[in-house]
Amino acid sequence: MNIKSLLLGSAAALIAVSGARAADAVVVAEPEPAEYVKICDVYGAGYFYIPGTETCLRIGGYIRYDIGVGDVGTFNGSKTADHEDGSVNDTWHKNARFTLKTWTGQETELGTLKTYTETRFNFGNDNAIEFANTAHNKDVSLNFAWIQLGGLRVGKDESAFDTFIGYAGNVIQDTLVPYGDFDTNVVQYYFDAGNGFSAVVSLEEGQGVVGTIDSYVPHVVGGLKWTQGWGAITGVVAYDSNYEEVAGKVRLDVNVNDALSLWVMGGYGTDDNLNDPTYAIAAGGRGFYKQWGGNWAVWGGGTYKFNEKTSFNAQVSYDDWKNLGIAANIAYDVVPGFTVTAEVDYLNAGKFDDADFSNWTGADKKSSIGGILRFQRSF
Repeated sequence: MNIKSLLLGSAAALIAVSGARAADAVVVAEPEPAEYVKICDVYGAGYFYIPGTETCLRIGGYIRYDIGVGDVGTFNGSKTADHEDGSVNDTWHKNARFTLKTWTGQETELGTLKTYTETRFNFGNDNAIEFANTAHNKDVSLNFAWIQLGGLRVGKDESAFDTFIGYAGNVIQDTLVPYGDFDTNVVQYYFDAGNGFSAVVSLEEGQGVVGTIDSYVPHVVGGLKWTQGWGAITGVVAYDSNYEEVAGKVRLDVNVNDALSLWVMGGYGTDDNLNDPTYAIAAGGRGFYKQWGGNWAVWGGGTYKFNEKTSFNAQVSYDDWKNLGIAANIAYDVVPGFTVTAEVDYLNAGKFDDADFSNWTGADKKSSIGGILRFQRSF
C-alpha cells in the first residue's frame, strides 16, 4: 500500500463518520411568534386585549391614607382608653385603604358586554372606646361586582337612587345629612332615548337588618335624566317594599363656565309606616331610601377650579328635623394621579329621645366639627 492509497482511505473514513454524526444532530425548533398585549382603545384609556380573546380589560384602583380629627362624619369622635390610668382620651382617626378595580368590555351581537368590580382593603382604627380604638386590618368589602349586556345590569352595585341622580358633591363627608342607602344587589335596565334623555328602572334587594327585602317583592327605583352642555335635570323615585313608603329626589346641575359648576338637590319621602320600634332603633325612623330626618331635605354645592391643579369643593345640607351639615375642602393635584385633599366639616344635629326611639326630632341639638386630610394615589 502506498502513501496515496492510505490518504484516500483515511479521507473516505472521515467522510463516512461525519455523515453519520450529521444524521444524528439535534434539530432546534424555530421559536413561535410571541403574542404581545394589544391596546384596546374602544372603551377608553387603559384597556388592553386579554391575549387570545376579544375581551378588553382594564385594571386600576387607588391607595388612600386618611387622617381625621374631631367628632363629625365617619370618624364621629375618635376616643380611646388611656393605657396607664384608663381615662378617656380624644385621638386621631386614621385609615389606609387599597382599592382594586377591574373593567371589561366586549362587543357582541346583543350589544356591549361589560363588567365592573371594586374590592376595598382597609387598615385603621375601630373608632369605638370599647375596643380601645385599636388599629388593625378590617373586613374586606366587595363594593361593586356587576355584569351589563346592552342596557341590562345585574349584580352588586349601589342603589340607582344615588348613582343615577349623582352623589352629593365632591366633598369627602357628603352624608352629613344622608341622602339614601347605597349597597344592594340589583337587576336594572338603562335606556338611552337620544337627545340627552336617559332612564333607569332598578329592582333592588337592599342591605342590612331593616333594608333587605322581607318577601319576594323587591324595592323599586325609577329615574329620568335630561343632559345638555349646560348641565342636567334628573329625578328619581324609590319604593321601599318593606314599609310601603315612597321617596324621591330631583336635581339640577349647571356648568356656569369652565371653572365653576353648581348643583342643588331636593328630597321628599313618606314615613307613615316608619314608627316600628325595631326599625326606628336600627335606622332612626328612616327608610332604606329616605335616610334624612323628617319628610324633606335639601342639598347644594359646587366646585370651583382655580387652575388645572387646585379646586375648591363645598356642600351645604339641611333637613326637616333642622339638621344642618356643612363641608368644604381644597383638593390639590401634586402630580397627575396623586391628590391631597384638606377638608373641614360641621354638623348641627339631634339625637334619639332615650324614652322613645321612634322620636328623633333633634330637639337636643349638638354642634360638632372635624377635619380630614386625605392622600390618594389613583391609577
